[in-house]
Amino acid sequence: MPDVVLPCLDEAGALPWVLGRLPAGYTAIVADNGSTDGSPRIAADLGAAVVHVPQRGFGAAAHAGLEAATADVVCFCDADGSMDPAQLPRVADPVLAGDADLVLGRRRPTARAAWPPHARVANTALSMVLRRRTGLRLHDLGPMRAGRREALLGLGLTDRRFGYPLEMVTSAADAGWRVREVDVDYAVRAGGTRSKVTGTVLGTVRTIRDMRAVLTR
Repeated sequence: MPDVVLPCLDEAGALPWVLGRLPAGYTAIVADNGSTDGSPRIAADLGAAVVHVPQRGFGAAAHAGLEAATADVVCFCDADGSMDPAQLPRVADPVLAGDADLVLGRRRPTARAAWPPHARVANTALSMVLRRRTGLRLHDLGPMRAGRREALLGLGLTDRRFGYPLEMVTSAADAGWRVREVDVDYAVRAGGTRSKVTGTVLGTVRTIRDMRAVLTR
């Protein structure tokens, strides 16, 4: 059964719900990126493996979790409660069945507040650039995704910031991988707070900057 990498930075309020929603047999790896709210302790108490990642950055946490995984198939999911881990089989099953090499969860908002307008516009623009760059007809660079561990490590991903998810897709496309997209729910994150990545204009700008750097390399 798959391992699930959960990059984490101060998600104490969300972790009990997130970890409690994992499908049977799925193993959680919480890659903690310097939380100060007790997230690592909460995760460990709830049975998750905890990896402490001193290097700041979403990509640093995600990749450290990937390296720590032991299962053949590895999933990635946000730890903020915006995505339902119970839907992880949607991205994992095609990989487990050998029908796809990388599966991305296309976010479908369950409420208008889940995806601010500035983030939607940025995502649409990125999707268009990604299609031209890779030839893949993708609609979203979804953070819920799945692939085979050894193959993912073999891509040699180097970005350790917000460009990591994009680099994974572009590298997979360059390697001729079968990349698929499936729908997953996207809700307001735990506590009604905004995403650290796209919840604010500044966060979106930082993400665009990091992803532009990936595209220009």
